[in-house]
Amino acid sequence: MHIDVVSDIACPWCFIGIERLERALAETKAEATVTLHPYLLDPDGPDSGTDLRERLRQKFGGDPTPAFANVERAARETGIPLDFTKVRMGYPTLRAHTLLRHAEARGSQRALSRALFAAYFLEGKNIADPAVLAEIAGPHGFSPEEVARLTSDAEELAQTRQEAEHAARSGVRGVPLFVFDGRTAISGAQPEAVFREAIRKAAG
Repeated sequence: MHIDVVSDIACPWCFIGIERLERALAETKAEATVTLHPYLLDPDGPDSGTDLRERLRQKFGGDPTPAFANVERAARETGIPLDFTKVRMGYPTLRAHTLLRHAEARGSQRALSRALFAAYFLEGKNIADPAVLAEIAGPHGFSPEEVARLTSDAEELAQTRQEAEHAARSGVRGVPLFVFDGRTAISGAQPEAVFREAIRKAAG
């Protein structure tokens, strides 16, 4: 089966949802290819980052701390030691998604995705910084020179932005979104049981 995933590295529910999908695939021993597609929650933020809590207050109103607690609880139930005290800034993810596009052909897209999520949500790293991205992408088949080239190439970045805009034009309004064999769609970080059932249906 083939599973398409629309997600953003800056989205904690994407981190949780993809981890639940991976666990469900491991539990069911299903053979599947997974392709990650970009979505940009903050497409025009500065590379230096923005204060995450202040941005969320402006966007949704109120203190985001209770929402953080809910996400942390869901993450820990999934085996992710998420701690929002380490995540102070929000960063644009266009460069990270550009590397993920190129990781697909070399078979390291899923592993690089997990490494990027961990770097941001578990270590609070600036995933818009090419030097940080080079460090993260190195074990997944990228040389520092290649990372520097891809993350500074206007055409490469424009292609990634176009793919993200295509997802939005296609009706994607929230992430993560999982599509099994182009037929069955699951929205959000659903429980592992939901993923297992979707995998069984697709495999059957």
